[in-house]
Amino acid sequence: MSAEAATNTVVIGLEVHVQLDTATKIFCGCATESADEPNTNTCPVCLGLPGSLPVLNEAAVEAAVKVGRAIDATIPERTRFHRKNYYYPDLPKNFQITQYDAPICQAGTLEFTHEGTRRSIGIERAHLEEDPGSVRHIREGTGPIDVRDCSIDRADYTLIDYNRAGTPLMEIVTEPDFRDPSEVRAFLEKLEEILQYLGVYDPTADGSLRVDANLSLVDASAVGPDGSIPDDVLVEANRTEVKNISSHRGAERALAYEASRQRDLLAAGETVAQETRHFNETHGNTVAMRSKEEEKDYRYFREADLPPLEVSHWIEEIPIPELPDARRERFGAEYGLDDETAEKLMSRKAVADVYEELAGAYDPDLVATWVADELLGELNYRDLSLDAVTDRLDEVERLVELVAREAITAKNAREVVLREMLDAGADPDTVVEREGLGTVADDAVAEAVAAAIADNPDAVADYHDGEDGALNFLVGQVMQQTGGSADPGTVNERLRERLDSE
Repeated sequence: MSAEAATNTVVIGLEVHVQLDTATKIFCGCATESADEPNTNTCPVCLGLPGSLPVLNEAAVEAAVKVGRAIDATIPERTRFHRKNYYYPDLPKNFQITQYDAPICQAGTLEFTHEGTRRSIGIERAHLEEDPGSVRHIREGTGPIDVRDCSIDRADYTLIDYNRAGTPLMEIVTEPDFRDPSEVRAFLEKLEEILQYLGVYDPTADGSLRVDANLSLVDASAVGPDGSIPDDVLVEANRTEVKNISSHRGAERALAYEASRQRDLLAAGETVAQETRHFNETHGNTVAMRSKEEEKDYRYFREADLPPLEVSHWIEEIPIPELPDARRERFGAEYGLDDETAEKLMSRKAVADVYEELAGAYDPDLVATWVADELLGELNYRDLSLDAVTDRLDEVERLVELVAREAITAKNAREVVLREMLDAGADPDTVVEREGLGTVADDAVAEAVAAAIADNPDAVADYHDGEDGALNFLVGQVMQQTGGSADPGTVNERLRERLDSE
């Protein structure tokens, strides 16, 4: 680490925009589901036509309350909406209905583990708002492709789609408690995990989670022993905002680049401009977009068409499910899982659900191996998520059943059946029958063991002389004779019994 890097501390705060999974938009009855045609899931309200009036979606409020309870936030007796004024082409009213000084969730915390250390990040606020529409910058093609998407500086024209306009968002604003970009990635993974468990978020939806990150460098001498930084130091530090980051990995990359860029500027004696920047996923860098807006630039004022919202009287009536940390602890106590395995199973609620369903019928350790290691490992190798097999979980259960009953060997189940299931869409019974993978009977194993011993006297002699590889060689001979359908553990045991009795 350079001397310059050592004198500066990275300070990061996040604004995480979560698309809430509701059937209709936040202030009208238009569907939030994807539409084949642009500008079809729209109405006078989400198009901002004169005379239209917003009506608040109760499901969005319930989702916000669930999030507030999950992050241990204060939910005030009364909250209200405001108009945030700015002029973008995808914002049809020229203002966004959002919450300003009375958000629905205030002063929460979220804990997560980073590199073996438990971290707690303060949540300043979490508020409801509406999503703008979407913009596509188009450049005319010169070949077989007539038009193509491009960056704004290279576009011939821009298309606006208001299908997304009015989709309910929850903006979660953290305290500037992050000190490293890798912490941001771990935090986002934990936040997304909680949102999935709450059932308020669909990670497969386009634009379901977007991140704006503020980063500045402060003198390390201003940081207290507990990591705290005085407010006046934070105010004086020039920060940049990196907008519209769409992935956990992207957030880490963008902020790592931005921290390095700012350090280089300071090392050269230059000043960090307080500005908004865009992260280029392709090149892995950030580029200047505009000067940083301040709160006064948005000219907030109260939304007169929506009355104050009172939710405190029914907060306790809104149930929230068992959250990941509690479930992780229960899995350890109930199924005897180690922390690493339990952590893998918590990565997605669907993964934990699959495990718990199977662990009730089969050996929990065996199920953990197949769900957390074999299944997820093969999916990750193919760059797939559990969504690729969510409609085939009965086949996954069948495969685990075959292994648990020793109807096939674990090796064949892993290297043949599971891979055929994922690559060719075949069901396990079909693969087992077609490839002849059913385990051989005990008498067939005994015959193969006897033949391997009789046909390989040198290996038998080596075994009795203590040669380590002799037994493995004989196991291989038996497996070859049985077409790989014998259980290696059983073969090993039978060979030892027979050889040690001679």
